[in-house]
Amino acid sequence: MKNEFEKYTYRIEWSEEDHCHVARCLEFPSLAAHGDTIEEVLREIKYVVVESLKWMREEGETVPKPLGLKKFKGHLSLRIPPEKHRELVIRCAEEGISLNQFILSRLST
Repeated sequence: MKNEFEKYTYRIEWSEEDHCHVARCLEFPSLAAHGDTIEEVLREIKYVVVESLKWMREEGETVPKPLGLKKFKGHLSLRIPPEKHRELVIRCAEEGISLNQFILSRLST
């Protein structure tokens, strides 16, 4: 797919330790690029992603789907100790809210 690399999620940060910008592609956590400017490092990480995509296809590897193209249902499973579950249900009952509302309010802060 032409310009497929443009659909991936990129993040650029300043590294005080390395005295340069560091770019990463969230769908490829092991990849990174370094550069003196934001423009340079973005160009570099996109090049690395393009080359990785070529290599993965040649090797028959599964190419990760861009995060922006994934469909999310809005369901989240969470395993917690039974005692904590009971404690949260009691707290929610006292506050007159559902456990789902309580968890969502905490995630939104």
